[in-house]
Formats: sequence, C-alpha cells, structure tokens
Amino acid sequence: MADPLATLNKIRDEHLSIRTHLKLVGDSVGDVEAMSSLQAERAEWVPGRPHALDEKQKKLQQTLSFLDEGLRNHFALEEKDLAPLAGDPFMRALILDHREIMKHMDDTRSMVDSMDVGGLTREELLSKESQVQQAIEHVRGLIEDHAAREETLLYMLERAWQDG
Repeated sequence: MADPLATLNKIRDEHLSIRTHLKLVGDSVGDVEAMSSLQAERAEWVPGRPHALDEKQKKLQQTLSFLDEGLRNHFALEEKDLAPLAGDPFMRALILDHREIMKHMDDTRSMVDSMDVGGLTREELLSKESQVQQAIEHVRGLIEDHAAREETLLYMLERAWQDG
C-alpha cells in the first residue's frame, strides 16, 4: 500500500486544482453573463454578430471539457486510492456523489454543445444565458459540496494515520 499520508495529500492537491478549474468555468460563464447585462464587451454581444457569441461558446466548451477530463481522472484516483483507507460504505457514497456530479456535467456540456445562438432574439439569448448559468452553478455547487465533505473525511483519515 502506498503511503496513506502521501495519498491524502495528493488528493488534497487535486482538490485545489479542481477549484481553480471551477473558477475558470465561472469566469467563462461570467463572459456569457456579460452578454445579458451588456457590460464588458457590449459590441461583441449584440445579436447580429453571432461570430462573437460563437467564440464565447467555444471558450466555455473548452473549459467544460478540460474540467470534465480533470474530474474523471481525479474521481478515478480517489476511487482507487481511497478505497483501502476509507472502507466500503464511504466508497459507495463517494461513488454515488461522483456519478451525480458527472451526470450533471454531461447534461451541462450537452446543453452548451447543442446551443445554437445564431438568429436568436435578444430575449432568447438572455434565456439561453440564464439556462447555462443555472446549469453551471448547479454543477459548481455539487462539486464544492462534495469536496467539502471529502475534506472532512481526509482530515479524519489523516489524523487516524498520524496517530496509528
């Protein structure tokens, strides 16, 4: 078995990386949000300039794709390396969390991928932006809640391995 404390620290480091990627997704959504408020890049978000909207959509797709890959790799690591440290009931709960997060990630990516902004009215664009914002905020919330629960477990496991 690998060093339990090193395993716990590696998982904590990955949590920091995932939080950074969540911020990137939030920033991408913020760019889409700029369209609805017509603040930051007003000229680029005017209906009739769909190429600018396409670029924002592509940026969000890339960011979501990068986060998706990172989560899948991280979850695989956790499911492999935490199992001998945490026990079966915890691992079953952890896997349920992972599946729920990935289902919502898949749904969000599908929504963004299938979004066709060309020819939409300003009201329709605002509605699409709101839907994407809500979906991403939901995924972010799921990931952040999951990480907080995990951090508690990692802390408890670390104490047990340091003491034992």
